[in-house]
Amino acid sequence: MTPSRTQRDAIFKAFGRAFFKQDLDLMYEVVTADFTWTVDDGDKVHVLDSRDKIADFFEQRRGKFENVRFDDVVFHHAADATFMTYRMTGTDVATGQAFAKVGVERYTFRDGKLTVKDVYSRPAEIEAPRATNSTRGV
Repeated sequence: MTPSRTQRDAIFKAFGRAFFKQDLDLMYEVVTADFTWTVDDGDKVHVLDSRDKIADFFEQRRGKFENVRFDDVVFHHAADATFMTYRMTGTDVATGQAFAKVGVERYTFRDGKLTVKDVYSRPAEIEAPRATNSTRGV
């Protein structure tokens, strides 16, 4: 069964919470037992097709980046898949250098859960910090 848009939004909310907490128990509530996540980090395509591989991937990345933010996140729901577009920024801890990427993620579903996550991203231009407007309307 392919979830409705409303169901997908709930799945992505739970998946996002699990992802940022790196909570595999929570993640596996919304993904299939054979969930596969592929990500190209520029040097290698990682195929994360088990809970242990996802845990190892989280561990390898822990502490490498800080101030990571996802902006301009938009979900595009198609009949059999959802695509997420985004801009990611942060700092590489080893070099202190700021980085930015833009990407597209493709998600497919089975039995009302996420079954595949494919990540495609590339480096993007680092934008100057946006000025904030501290004036509020009266």
